[in-house]
Amino acid sequence: MYQTRLKKLRALMAQMSVDGFLVTNRTNIYYLSGFLGDDGLLLITEKDQYLITDSRFEEQIKSQVQGYQVKITRAYLQEALVCSQKDGVVALAFESDLDYASYDYLDENAWSDVVALSGVIQQLRSVKDTDEIEKIRQACQLAAQGYDFILNHVRAGMTEITLANDLEYFMKQKGASQASFETILASGEKTTWPHGVAGNKLIQLGDLITLDFGFYKDYYTSDVTRTFALGPQSDEIKKIYQIVLEAKNRTIAAIKAGVNGQELDQIGRQYIESKGYGPYFNHGMGHGIGLDIHEGPNVSSRIEDYLQANQVITIEPGIYVPGVGGVRIEDDILVTENGYENLTDFKQEWLEL
Repeated sequence: MYQTRLKKLRALMAQMSVDGFLVTNRTNIYYLSGFLGDDGLLLITEKDQYLITDSRFEEQIKSQVQGYQVKITRAYLQEALVCSQKDGVVALAFESDLDYASYDYLDENAWSDVVALSGVIQQLRSVKDTDEIEKIRQACQLAAQGYDFILNHVRAGMTEITLANDLEYFMKQKGASQASFETILASGEKTTWPHGVAGNKLIQLGDLITLDFGFYKDYYTSDVTRTFALGPQSDEIKKIYQIVLEAKNRTIAAIKAGVNGQELDQIGRQYIESKGYGPYFNHGMGHGIGLDIHEGPNVSSRIEDYLQANQVITIEPGIYVPGVGGVRIEDDILVTENGYENLTDFKQEWLEL
């Protein structure tokens, strides 16, 4: 698996005319090597691949990493430059989010040219292999259990943060390792805040509730949003819910390899605009998920990312009307050559508990 990923990276390196790649992003290190230590870096050259870290991780490496030359040192960058020189690297790429002090060291000490590259490994990561897809599918199945838990557990008088914490405990009991972002659990008027994270507000009978949550299972995450009510709601809220649901379904129906994110965004956005709520949909339509909660491709009006088979994206339209309420519904979608698979096709109907 890792050798296949390295082969693909080297092919991209050749296209970009670099013969060495310094990998410092922790997620990318794991993706290329399986190493989960919290310190160190990778050096990938045309000739070899190196894991450079310190003695705290020697035993861990034995169980997590194969096929790499392991260099144990505290001088990570110095050792990387020694290895790159030994392998005859003439153009050394590094990830563009490298801190300035590290860049300055490379610039001063590298015998080769150094060049910042952005999103190269993330581009590889956006297309999932069979094992990755299965892990995301399991994370999505766990999300379904989490939503059922919320529906059975929520009560008037609870605080938002209590309910969010109870969800986290439940998810970890069921096999999740951690949340992939701070759970958004907003009630009442706070549903009009697209990122209204859980707070100390008491949930009351008659509240509209938005739940946006994601949890890692075997290092891969889901990202799901559902909106429901604790008690009866106005006719306008019910209408808004059906508009958001239809916008989501229309967008999902158009998903297949070769479609771009701008086209998908336009489908759902234009439907919402046609119903008079265009100004109240104030974010993008979706994004990729995987090892990170936000990955490529983007599904928005601003970026023309073309979908590829085996990418997993979210579709998450929303309408947020101050003084009325906010509704967002989000599913996780596997892109296929000729269509899609909805990995979170559970409980889409309007619910008043």
